[in-house]
Amino acid sequence: MLPKSRQSGLILVAFGRKRIITFPMRRLLTFTGLILIAFTASSQDYKLHPVYIYSFTKYIIWPDNYKEGDFEILVLGDSPIMKELNAMAGAKKTPDNRKITITKINSTSEIKKCNLLFVPAGKSSLISEILAKVGNQSILVITEEEGLGMKGSNINFVVKSGKLAFELNQGAMNKQNLKAATELSRLAIQI
Repeated sequence: MLPKSRQSGLILVAFGRKRIITFPMRRLLTFTGLILIAFTASSQDYKLHPVYIYSFTKYIIWPDNYKEGDFEILVLGDSPIMKELNAMAGAKKTPDNRKITITKINSTSEIKKCNLLFVPAGKSSLISEILAKVGNQSILVITEEEGLGMKGSNINFVVKSGKLAFELNQGAMNKQNLKAATELSRLAIQI
């Protein structure tokens, strides 16, 4: 029989030896597991973002003067999405056979005519400045921070029930003369 202080522990059998895992050790292992799951989920999320973004090239309608030349995506600041977007751009073209280019910009003053502007969570505090700079231009502004869809971004990535989803702000889309196809609208969380 085990001493009373160890009765509450779990018995772990590894490599043919019994080990007692006490309550504090269980908490540490659980916490470590949660950190690993959260880290894995966040790195996997960026693998899905380009899939969504590529779909947006199919189901968002830009005005004719935004359908010329390359399909340009600007990313404001540093973000792990750059690697994934560059991989997508190297492998795909838009449905109307335009080359996709990805450009990192460092400040809002560098925002210029493009098709899509991705604003990572780390730059979300600049949303008012970003939207003022974009104005009525037909630039699809995509964010990834809770509440930014309501503040005026066109599309905002969110995690719902552990899955990546997106909010669609139809008012902001109209302001920028962008139209979302019905297929896209059905998949979106409308705000």
